[in-house]
Amino acid sequence: MELFTYKIEIDGTVQGVGFRPFIYRLALDHNLHGTVLNGPGGVEITLNANEELLQTFLRAVQNELPPLACIDHIKTIQIPSKIFTDFQIISTEESGERTVRIPPDVSICKACEAELFDPSDRRYGYPFITCTHCGVRYSIIYDLPYDRKNTSMKFFKMCEACEKEYTDPLDRRYHAQPIGCWECGPSLSLWDKNEELGVRNEELLELASQLLLEGKILAVKGVGGYHLMCDATNEAAVAKLRERKRRPAKPFAVMVRDISRAKELAHINTQEEKLLRSKERPIVLLNAQYSVFNPEIAPHISRIGLFLPYTPLHLLLLQKLNRPLVATSANITDEPICTNKESLYKLKGVYDYVLDHDRDIVNGCDDSVVMVVNEQQVILRRARGYAPASIKLPYTLEKKVLALGANQKSTVAIGFDNEAILSPHIGDLDSIGSVEYFKENIQNLERIYNFKAEVLKHDKHPNYESTKVAKELALRQAQGPSIRQAQGPVTELVEVQHHYAHILAVMAEKQLSGKVLGVAFDGTGYGDDANLWGGEFLICDYRGYERVAHLNYFKLIGGAKAIKEPKRVALSLLFDLYGEEVLNLKNPTTESFSTVELKSYLTAWKKGLNAPLSSSAGRLFDAVASLLGICQTMSFEGESGMMLEALYDAGIDGHYAFGYEDVKIDILPIIKEILLEEDTSVAVSKFFHTLVEIILAVQKQYDLPLVLSGGVFQNRILLGLVLDKIPDAIISNAIPPNDGGIALGQVIAK
Repeated sequence: MELFTYKIEIDGTVQGVGFRPFIYRLALDHNLHGTVLNGPGGVEITLNANEELLQTFLRAVQNELPPLACIDHIKTIQIPSKIFTDFQIISTEESGERTVRIPPDVSICKACEAELFDPSDRRYGYPFITCTHCGVRYSIIYDLPYDRKNTSMKFFKMCEACEKEYTDPLDRRYHAQPIGCWECGPSLSLWDKNEELGVRNEELLELASQLLLEGKILAVKGVGGYHLMCDATNEAAVAKLRERKRRPAKPFAVMVRDISRAKELAHINTQEEKLLRSKERPIVLLNAQYSVFNPEIAPHISRIGLFLPYTPLHLLLLQKLNRPLVATSANITDEPICTNKESLYKLKGVYDYVLDHDRDIVNGCDDSVVMVVNEQQVILRRARGYAPASIKLPYTLEKKVLALGANQKSTVAIGFDNEAILSPHIGDLDSIGSVEYFKENIQNLERIYNFKAEVLKHDKHPNYESTKVAKELALRQAQGPSIRQAQGPVTELVEVQHHYAHILAVMAEKQLSGKVLGVAFDGTGYGDDANLWGGEFLICDYRGYERVAHLNYFKLIGGAKAIKEPKRVALSLLFDLYGEEVLNLKNPTTESFSTVELKSYLTAWKKGLNAPLSSSAGRLFDAVASLLGICQTMSFEGESGMMLEALYDAGIDGHYAFGYEDVKIDILPIIKEILLEEDTSVAVSKFFHTLVEIILAVQKQYDLPLVLSGGVFQNRILLGLVLDKIPDAIISNAIPPNDGGIALGQVIAK
C-alpha cells in the first residue's frame, strides 16, 4: 500500500487543551506514523497515509475532540515524501506570526473533582488540582505558545511524580502546564491585616471556614483576582461588607455549593441550569426566591446572581461551610479587580483576613455575567471562561487594527486578517488606576500576539479616556523611530461613532452582510451633532450609517450629575411639558428638590447652562423611575432599570401615546400619561410596552433585518418583550450588548 506524506494545519482552541496527546492517541489507534507540534497558528500534524486513511483520521479528529478544544479550520496539503517510523509529539515551533487562540480559564473537571475528594489520591484536598481538561489558562500566560516556561507556573519545579505525568502522552496531565501537587505546586497562606498566621495546610481551610462562619470578611485569591467573601446568610456580615465597600444597594453575586442549593434560592430554567453547570461557570442572573434567603443580597430588585464553584479551593470551602457565600470582586468601585497583595492593600479597611496563594496572576480576569432571555443567552460581562474572545469577521481586514472601545465596561480588541481578539472585561475608565490597567491590557494583547497595529480606532467622544489613550499612542508613534518600533507602525487614527459601533458588533458576531436597521438604546454616546445620543435608529452596513429616527432631545440638568440623579432628568422633562408651572406641581420628582433648587434648575434649563441635549433611552428609564417615586438618586449604573423590572406586571396590557414625525420620536406624551397613572405597576408595565411600540413603529418603515444593541437591552423585560413581538430580531449572544462590545464594532468599521 503506497503511503503519501500530508501536512495538516488546525486552528482554533487547540493549544493548552490536551490536543496534541489527543492526536497522539488517535494516531496510535489508527496505526499512523508522523509528528504533531504546537505552531504559531495552531497545531501542525505531519503523517504518512493514503487518502482513505487520511479521511478516516480527519473524521476522528473532528468527532472525538477533547472537552475544551474547538476547531475553526483544517487545512490539508500533500508535501514531499518523508518516511516516519513512529508517531511523536515534538517541541513547539515558536517562529512566525501568532494567530493561535489563547485558551480561557475554565472550571475544575469532574475527574479532578473526584480526585480532590478521594482520600486515597495523592492530591486529596489539594486546592490547585488540575489537568489538561480544566483549570487556569489565560490568567497565568505571559506569552505564546502556551508552554509552562511562558506561564507563572515556571517558578514551580515539578516533583518526580508530576513530571512523570507531564511527560507521558497517555496521561490526562500530559503537558498540563499548571500541574502541581502538595510537594511541588502552589500553596495557600492565611493572613490577618499585617502578617501570615502560620497555619499548616491541613488546618488552614478549617480556620478560614471558621472565620467566615463567625461573620468575618475574607479576601480570597482566585483565578483572575481576589474575591471579597462572607457568609451570605449572615445579614450582619453582608451589611458590614456593604458599609465597608461603600456599596449601599448594588447586588452581590453569590456562590453556592451545587445546583440543588441554587434551586433553593432562585427559579432556574433548563438553559440557565446549563449555563450554571458549564465549564465557563459564569454568574447567572436569575429570578430570586427571597422567601428562603437574605433580601439584602440584592435589595429592591427581583433578580439574583448565582454561580457554582469553579476552582478546587472554592469546592473545599463550600464543602466545609455548607452555606452560600457572597463572592464579589475585590476592587475599589469601578476600578479593576485586585490581582496581588499590593493592589489588595487599598482594600485593607474592607477585609478582615486574606486567604492567599503564591501562583502569580499574570492577566487579571473578573467573573463573567450572563442571563437568559426568551431562551437566548445574553452575556453582560465577558471575562473568565469566555475571554479572550476570538471572533471570525465577515470580511478580511486590509490592515492590522487596534480598537480601544469606549469608557464604561471597557474592552480592547485587535484585528488581523479575518479575525478579532476581544479582551476580557476591563472596567470603567474613571480613575488613574483603571486607565493604567487599560493600557496594560493593550500591552498584554500586543505582547502575546506579537502584534503591531497599523490602524488605531477609538470612540468619537473627545473626553473618553480611551480616546485620549488612542491619541497618546498615535502621538508616540509619530515622535520617533524607537517609540514607533515599540508601539508598532501606526499609520491611521480613526474615530467610530458609538452607536454605530454597537450595531456593527452584533453584525460582526452574526456574520451579517448588507444593510440592517439597528436600534441602539443606551445611556450616553457622543453623536455626530455633538449631542448625547442614546435612543437611536440607524440604517447600517460596514461602510457607514444613516440616522433615520431618534428619541427627541431633552436637557440633562447638571450635565454628568444627571447620570446618577434620575430626578434631574425627570425635572427637565417636566419643564419641557409645563415650564414654570412645575414650581407649583406636587409629585415625587418635584418633592425631591427644595424650592430654591427648583428655581435654580429652571433658570439652568431655560438658558441651557450645563444642560447638554440628550436622546438617551437609558436616561428616559431614569426619568420614569423618578416620576413614579421609585428612584431619585442611583448608587450604581442601571439601578433604575432594575427597579422598574421588579415592578413589571405581565398581566397588564396597553401602552402610552407618543409622537413620530420625520425622524423625531416625541416622548413627552408618554410622560404626561405616566403622571396621570395611579398604579405604579400599571405605569411601569405600560412604559415597557410603549418602548416596544416605538421600535415597531420605526421598523415598519424599513424592510431590513432588525438588530438590537446597547446597554438598555440588558433589561430583561424590555428585551423579552421586543423578542416576543419581533421573534426574528437579532441580538448578540456571545458579545455584551453594553459598551463591552464597542471595541469589536470599531474593528469591523470600514
